Amino acid sequence: MNGSALLSILDQAAASAAGDPPAYLQFLPLVAMAVIFYFLILRPQMKRQKDLQNKIAAIKKGDQVVTAGGLIAKVLKVEDNTVELEIATGVKVRAVKSTIGEIMAPGATVVAND
Repeated sequence: MNGSALLSILDQAAASAAGDPPAYLQFLPLVAMAVIFYFLILRPQMKRQKDLQNKIAAIKKGDQVVTAGGLIAKVLKVEDNTVELEIATGVKVRAVKSTIGEIMAPGATVVAND
């Protein structure tokens, strides 16, 4: 190969390499969006879910709860996976613990069956 042909090949390689950005820059926006999604949406939701699971595990007799169906009830008996709830005077139902949506703070709203 003569010198001019070698120079033209090197010039073409340098021109194509200088024009293309590095490959990792194309994925940088996707990585940034994934990080933002994690910190703004997933992490707070996982924290709320973990707090609710801890509250459900600590349910005791006499607590007032709101079920996922919207019933406000008083806890009468706690078993491994179920709780016995009183939704009105003399009306008792059994519910699965995972269907409890919220544990009400003491003294928040008085249930009518007290």
